[in-house]
Amino acid sequence: MMVDRGTYQLTRERLLRELAALPAGAPVRLGKKTSNLFRQRTGVTQRLDVQGLSGVLEVDPVARTADVLGMTTYEELVDATLAHGLAPLVVPQLKTITLGGAVTGLGIESSSFRNGTPHESVLEIEVLTGDGRLVTARPDNEHRDLFHGFPNSYGTLGYALRLVIELEPVRPYVELRHERFTGVPALVKRMREVCTAREVDFVDGTWFGPDECYLTLARYVDQAPAVSDYTGMGIYYRSIQARTLDHLTARDYLWRWDTDWFWCSRALGVQRPAVRRLVPKRLLRSDTYWRLIAFEQRHRWKTRWDRRRGRPDREEVVQDVEVPIDRLAEFMDVFARDVPIEPVWFCPLQQRDAAVVWDLYAFDPHELYVNVGFWSSVALEPGEDPTTHNRLLERLVADLGGRKSLYSTSFYSREEFAATYGGAVYEVLKKTYDPDGRLLDLYAKCVERR
Repeated sequence: MMVDRGTYQLTRERLLRELAALPAGAPVRLGKKTSNLFRQRTGVTQRLDVQGLSGVLEVDPVARTADVLGMTTYEELVDATLAHGLAPLVVPQLKTITLGGAVTGLGIESSSFRNGTPHESVLEIEVLTGDGRLVTARPDNEHRDLFHGFPNSYGTLGYALRLVIELEPVRPYVELRHERFTGVPALVKRMREVCTAREVDFVDGTWFGPDECYLTLARYVDQAPAVSDYTGMGIYYRSIQARTLDHLTARDYLWRWDTDWFWCSRALGVQRPAVRRLVPKRLLRSDTYWRLIAFEQRHRWKTRWDRRRGRPDREEVVQDVEVPIDRLAEFMDVFARDVPIEPVWFCPLQQRDAAVVWDLYAFDPHELYVNVGFWSSVALEPGEDPTTHNRLLERLVADLGGRKSLYSTSFYSREEFAATYGGAVYEVLKKTYDPDGRLLDLYAKCVERR
């Protein structure tokens, strides 16, 4: 959706007035209708109305940039840029992830081995700070500290109202090749080779078990003999096991995981053919499933039903972690032994510009990492701690020199959290841009889940 600058100017002025009018000391959050977080929140806070903060101001096909409002979903953004033969450098997997959310949190996809994460292609951010200012942060201006500290701050320093991002050219189709491996070490060897040589445009992997995993290598092409459709009865992740070669339109490739929320729609029954035929195609998308999960989290109907039937309690294990590629096999050995979840997603990533420091989520810029995504639940033994598996994996990731994304449950002590996520720099930024603590502290938001 395209919007004009005059409308945005009015929205910006309204938000400044609303923030100024809120009671002093009252915690503040954006009043969003959707979320891709898996942290349960507590407490009542004042919410700013984000109506009018969604849309694309401009796509510049010559400069290959887009000027975008912060609450714009990637679905809206991609539709606007594909019309010009362009796309964001990294398009996170789910349609309702917002650009501002992917930058203040973290986003990743199969182009991340060459383009890093979404914040690395940002040229400018207009931020509504916790102290009520509207500042424009760029890598070379007086707010460069906020520019480099904004990623992974999760809205605790301010909210991105507008962003200017780089775009890259696309072709009409994507050709996919699925290579099978009988163990993670062989997949790691091939993944490193492909990512180092930049043989293709996209790389990701799918693990179905210790003896069955796949590396999907994809590249843009101008023509395709035929294209598959995984937006209806077809299920993309099952095609990985069944085919070695496939073709999708560029748009369908970018959203190949959204139709079934990777594979998580399986738990909701909609991968059964008899059920799937009854579900309108427009509802086969991640935000539909998220609403169902959110309803269950509020009311626990299924949980109570399972208990009445004598089924064990379950621990939700929904995480994305990054480990150095040479430690991936070690991670998966423990995972396969102790966490009965499959499939698992692999996505290689490397910092795009080794000279830049992103203070709150600093990688070794010369290291290739692998994002490991696992999103399911695990049955608990009677009396077993309901955080057992999450704590095990959090400790394992730290021991292997990795870290985890903060959109889900975390258990770090304050000291370990600060050491892992740029605590010293964060404290300076917090005092500079939110000295009165109108926005939640990062630890309080991501670990204490306030």
